[in-house]
Amino acid sequence: MRTEAPIAVQLSDYTPYPFEIEQVDLRFDLHPDATLVRADLKIRRTGAADAALELDGEALELKSIAIDGEPVPAAAYELTPAGLTLKQVPDAFTLVTEVEIAPSRNTALSGLYMSGGRFCTQCEAIGFRRITFYPDRPDVMSRFTVRMTADKAQYPILLSNGTPGESGDVDGGRHFAVWDDPHKKPAYLFALCAGDYDVYRDTFTTMSGKQIDLAIHVDKGDADRAAWAMDSLKRSMKWDEETYGREYDLGVFNIVAVRDFNFGAMENKGLNIFNSAYVLADEETATDADFEAIESIVAHEYFHNWTGNRITCRDWFQLCLKEGLTVFRDQNFSADMRSRPVQRIKDVIRLRARQFAEDAGPLAHPVRPETYGAIDNLYTATVYEKGAEVIGMLRRMLGEETYRKGMDLYFDRHDGEAVTIEDFYACFEEVSGEDFTQFRLWYSQAGTPEITLDERWNPETREIDITLKQSVPATPGQSGKKPMLIPLQMALLDAEGNLAEWTTHLEDEDVTLTFDLPEGTPRPLVSINRDFTAPVRIRRTLSRDDHLALIRLETDPFNQWDAVQDLAKAEILALSEGTQAEPDAALVDAIAAAVQASAEDPAYAALLTRLPDVGELFLERQPADAVALQAGRKKLQAALFGKLADFADTILSAPAPEPYNPGAEQAGIRALRTALLALLAASGREDAAPRLLAIYQSATNMTEKLAALRGLASLDGAARDTALADFEQAWKDNALVMDKWFAAQASTGKADTIARLAAHPDFDLRNPNRVRSVAAAFAMQNLPAFHAPDGSGYRVVEDIILKADTVNPALGARLLTAFEQWRVLEPKARAEAEASLRRLQAADLSKNSADIVSRALG
Repeated sequence: MRTEAPIAVQLSDYTPYPFEIEQVDLRFDLHPDATLVRADLKIRRTGAADAALELDGEALELKSIAIDGEPVPAAAYELTPAGLTLKQVPDAFTLVTEVEIAPSRNTALSGLYMSGGRFCTQCEAIGFRRITFYPDRPDVMSRFTVRMTADKAQYPILLSNGTPGESGDVDGGRHFAVWDDPHKKPAYLFALCAGDYDVYRDTFTTMSGKQIDLAIHVDKGDADRAAWAMDSLKRSMKWDEETYGREYDLGVFNIVAVRDFNFGAMENKGLNIFNSAYVLADEETATDADFEAIESIVAHEYFHNWTGNRITCRDWFQLCLKEGLTVFRDQNFSADMRSRPVQRIKDVIRLRARQFAEDAGPLAHPVRPETYGAIDNLYTATVYEKGAEVIGMLRRMLGEETYRKGMDLYFDRHDGEAVTIEDFYACFEEVSGEDFTQFRLWYSQAGTPEITLDERWNPETREIDITLKQSVPATPGQSGKKPMLIPLQMALLDAEGNLAEWTTHLEDEDVTLTFDLPEGTPRPLVSINRDFTAPVRIRRTLSRDDHLALIRLETDPFNQWDAVQDLAKAEILALSEGTQAEPDAALVDAIAAAVQASAEDPAYAALLTRLPDVGELFLERQPADAVALQAGRKKLQAALFGKLADFADTILSAPAPEPYNPGAEQAGIRALRTALLALLAASGREDAAPRLLAIYQSATNMTEKLAALRGLASLDGAARDTALADFEQAWKDNALVMDKWFAAQASTGKADTIARLAAHPDFDLRNPNRVRSVAAAFAMQNLPAFHAPDGSGYRVVEDIILKADTVNPALGARLLTAFEQWRVLEPKARAEAEASLRRLQAADLSKNSADIVSRALG
């Protein structure tokens, strides 16, 4: 039984490593069950003369150890399950260790492991210590040379970071390859892959005229499905040159796609390793959302070359410096590739669904935490999405030109270094002359700020007073909060458009703005936080008429969409609580009118049909009843489809765009079509199932086929069973597509559905994608069933977590975050959720999972 919380690591305890690792030479003799790793480390003391040499190491069998060619006696070092310590070492020396590891038995997918019969690595955050003894921390940067030896028939391609060097055959049917990385890097960026792949190749010419060889390594027979990923990579390289002036710095860039991977992808220098779900795509097997995710994630990992690799973080508390900044960069890339307003709305949907919930629960933490229990649990929506929003606010306050000057200075000053948030902001303070001390509270204070807007209109003087008040709610470990610096883009609207537009920098707890308007001006509408300038929650009192007027008159696309969301939230709450029996006809008319008026921008129109998810509504009314909220949401969906029925008939009867293209124009058309299919599935109409089945059977692309399948999966009956059986039979040999089949059922079914899926022969606890397609799809996308008051949803997920945690602790911990909102639930569900967490706490969980449970229970 594990009942204690993991020992916390504190930012305040940071001290520099007392040695420099000047050069790392690694030699791998690759065998699945017994790989030998020799590490030659050229070391120089930089700290105290009596400092011991402490090296991290886990699951390593030490074979030999020597200093400057002389074996080190056992009495001169201490070997523990966590590492190796040599108490007395020279000031400059070469340490050589040889260890044996077993990649085939590494189910944690951290370090060197096997996937699909091939070798691959994942070293972020602390996986390198599972390869050899080393100071596994991001501020220890060194140059790496790697020599791999492997069976030539089984592993004909040998890859690592940097530039390829010597290669050739050796005895016993084996061969070798040498790779050299001229750029200093921390151990978490080390990568190695060995196997037999199909390769999709291309080239890119940089702005200075250098030709870069590009290659994407995939499973046999999948090379053509890597074309979109390659196209995305080349567009990313060009965009980074044009937008940030950053050119690629090696002669080769490799990507390897693997089926078994804990994350989306990893930015290892010159050798990115990707979850195959974010590389492989064609119209038959991938949806538009898949193509969009590939475009975004390929860009994200490439952009890390400068924001994460060339300049990395001093310690893991600075993780937002590389991740938040790079998310901001990839979001803007996607906006430039597609539609900026649509991208902004999608970014905010993800932020509100994931990060706002995190900020409001027991797992809340600042963008730069002061402490952590398990580093793998620091890869959160707060670090990534909220971190990106903070960079967005910085750019808005500075303006494009000054922001670019600050970034240029950052790249020039800190290239090749491991840095902090303070180092980053010092560059912007220097180029702008501004003091960002107050703004940096965004990094140290957890919680989503709330802005209360009060307005007073004097019709006689035509003056409008706008008072803004800010507050930051208490979060675990933080009670009293200081006022933040919050930029808010605002406008006054009349029937003709904007009367005035400005940006307020809210620095104090409250401020009042007064506007004198021209004679004859009617009362204006106040538009606040346009384009979602700041990641805050707005509290204001508006009449329904004013809210409906905002939907009609807003000139900011985001705020028009958000006005729909605000009214829809209030409507769903009223329906769920029984204070209103049927949806308000005026609201349904207004949403339908907005959708139809936006038909020329179908991607935006699709977003207008989207009603707030149940999880978002948890933040609006507590205690939250997920089942009742879903019932209210479906009522509003059904009413909206009823109003849009003729419009839907017109859109859905038109043929899908051909030939298929995953670009923004066609994807927008399909987005509207699939949004209407979702409304049809929720409509309660008798013809819903047969219509969805007909669309499923006639669909010429996976986007529409899967949308119809998801709709059918939410309905009982023969049409559902027919479609699910047909899909399984057609795609049973394609693991990525079968993930969609599992997820379609998990995201719509009840606990017994999850139990059935977890017993399916193709459910594999060793594969994170498959586990997520069942457990995560259920617990994070199907909240009414997960939070069922009888506790059945918790128990079925609890069982999967316990099994997954023994195989892959990082996966088990990630699934546990589904419990983060348990305290806001209605009493029955809350009691069942707590009971489940208590049972999990009493189990022998991994350090990662024990950390999440401990924080969730407080």
